[in-house]
Amino acid sequence: MASLSAQDEKVDWSVLQGRAASVGALLRNRVEATPDKPAFQYFRDPSSAELTTVTWAEAYDLIEALAAGLIDLGIGLEDRVALASQTRYEWVIADLAIVSAGGATTTVYPTTIGEDVAYILTDSGSSVVFAEDDAQVAKLAERRTEIPGVRHVVTFTGSASEDGWVMTLADLESRGRAALEAQPSLVRDRVDEIKSEHLATLIYTSGTTGRPKGVRLVQDSVVYEGAVIEAGGMIGPDDLQFLWLPLSHVFGKMLVATALQIGFPTAVDGRIDRIVDNMAIVRPTFMAGPPRIFEKAHGRIATMFAAETGIKKALIDWALGVGAQMRDVRERGESPSPLLSVQHALATRLVLGKVQERFGGRVRFMISGSAPLDADVAKWFGAVGLLVLEGYGLTESSSGTTVNRSEPGAYVYGSVGWPLPETEVRIADEDGEILIKGPGVMRGYHNNPEATAEVLTEDGWFRTGDIGRIDERGFVYVTDRKKDVFKTSGGKYIAPAAIEAKFKGMFPYLSQFVVHGAGHHYATALVTLDPDAITAWAAAQGLAGRSYSEIVSSPEAHALVQGAIDELNAGLNRWETIKKFTILDHDLTIEEGDLTPSMKLRRKAVTDKYRHELDAMYEEA
Repeated sequence: MASLSAQDEKVDWSVLQGRAASVGALLRNRVEATPDKPAFQYFRDPSSAELTTVTWAEAYDLIEALAAGLIDLGIGLEDRVALASQTRYEWVIADLAIVSAGGATTTVYPTTIGEDVAYILTDSGSSVVFAEDDAQVAKLAERRTEIPGVRHVVTFTGSASEDGWVMTLADLESRGRAALEAQPSLVRDRVDEIKSEHLATLIYTSGTTGRPKGVRLVQDSVVYEGAVIEAGGMIGPDDLQFLWLPLSHVFGKMLVATALQIGFPTAVDGRIDRIVDNMAIVRPTFMAGPPRIFEKAHGRIATMFAAETGIKKALIDWALGVGAQMRDVRERGESPSPLLSVQHALATRLVLGKVQERFGGRVRFMISGSAPLDADVAKWFGAVGLLVLEGYGLTESSSGTTVNRSEPGAYVYGSVGWPLPETEVRIADEDGEILIKGPGVMRGYHNNPEATAEVLTEDGWFRTGDIGRIDERGFVYVTDRKKDVFKTSGGKYIAPAAIEAKFKGMFPYLSQFVVHGAGHHYATALVTLDPDAITAWAAAQGLAGRSYSEIVSSPEAHALVQGAIDELNAGLNRWETIKKFTILDHDLTIEEGDLTPSMKLRRKAVTDKYRHELDAMYEEA
């Protein structure tokens, strides 16, 4: 069994050793250190492009009142309070109020069906629920008899109920301010009681089989994630984060903890369809997201470039070539030659800078996580001057486990970087599974000792279920999910995620690509095309005005996909090649349960749903 422990000489170990005991203490420290610095930005009016900025002191004034209100409602240490809402400013404030009251946040995706919401609330033992709007309140009201433990519901924008079961955020705030007037130190005293091993959050995994499992993350796990990023020096107080990720997902929550630790402001808006437009308004210095966001942006811009002709096309190709040279120099940690520096400055002014402006013009780096990102997509971004750093982690490891660093020579395209300080990574000799150990690892699954025993060893190692390797420089590579690797009837193993990521990097019109073939003698695939990209392509093919389903079912679209798959197959082993494919007449979506809220493929759900289409590709074999 190979072993690796991160020993980064640039790490400020004092930050890790002196980290706060709890998230509540971390927040209080931040407010005391920089009360008048901007903390959050959000669109008070969603239809407006005007951002409202809130300082740390202003944010804390509301957080403390809400925390006091929760204490007045009976919330004690480690008591669970659920949050069912899309990403928005109020989500962050409510979450910080929960932890400041000593409670533990139970996250609920707003798209979760009522049956699963009832299960999560009951299994977690949540007694109070923050619900975004009347739609979320209605979901709870319909299942009220199934959730007798829920004593109160607090709604962000919805209406209070006559029986008092539902109150508004303003109602809770008023209740808290009255409690603070009677006992000004109420919240401070509670925060002082919270210890590092107290429960901070319960995050239910969006599993594809059986009931979701509640991951128990303690205060130190959350605080560690913020402290370790500051210790590494990648982000500073002058940075500006754009946060749109689902805050019910561990990645989003830990980015908030990082903001508390370092003190940079965060612009919060969860509308996925507004990401690119909002980046131009927010002008962030860094952002995190799943691969699909980067794949889609790459596909849109790459197809625009490919459509150019003549001198303009030659200029774009030259600029991208110069950008690729600079990208490679930086990846190696070398200094560019004077000639390359001059050429790159010109390429940036004429072409590359225009792409950078689409992302606000100030991005230092972006982080990709939650699923594999094809190295070619990351390299394309690197060529246009936008560094995309891939990282790796799971809900069970508090999100961050490994990450590429932003300084030249400290990242490798295609890898997920080095382990974070105080986190160890091992590769099991028997099957190549990635094992991890460190402060971020969960303390177990809630009310599920059997599942906990399956993944946590007695000495604290977590079995990730991912297959990977570590190179001679210590960079970690993830090749596939252990459960997703399948064997053909010919006895050959295929890792579908690697092939899927590769194709996404090659084919800009692609939305989703699902490789299948367990027990069969060849591999097949389900294909969906990006609606925006394929519609623009169709117009150039004389298919303007046709619906999405008409476009993707056309002979022209089939030939387009076939040509791309032929190119993909040329770089695969014979047994990995895609022999047949089916283009679906609609895209895979979060709403239909095909993708998780963080845009990760629900492989089993999709293969079960499209079993007829998959089986049909083997009927004549």
